[in-house]
Amino acid sequence: MIYCPECDTHLDVDEEEIDEGEIISCPECGSDFEVTTLNPIELKPVEEEIDDDDDEEEAEDADYS
Repeated sequence: MIYCPECDTHLDVDEEEIDEGEIISCPECGSDFEVTTLNPIELKPVEEEIDDDDDEEEAEDADYS
């Protein structure tokens, strides 16, 4: 059985059907986890990528008049 590392909720995932690198979401807390190893199954939190390019473009496009 797989449990959410954040809230310990049972994740309804077929351990035979998951692959390394797959993303699993917890229905209770909404956290996303990447499967890092299969034996034993280990989950790593997925960090949201911050796109700094958008901030720079907005600053360049701003009207300072």
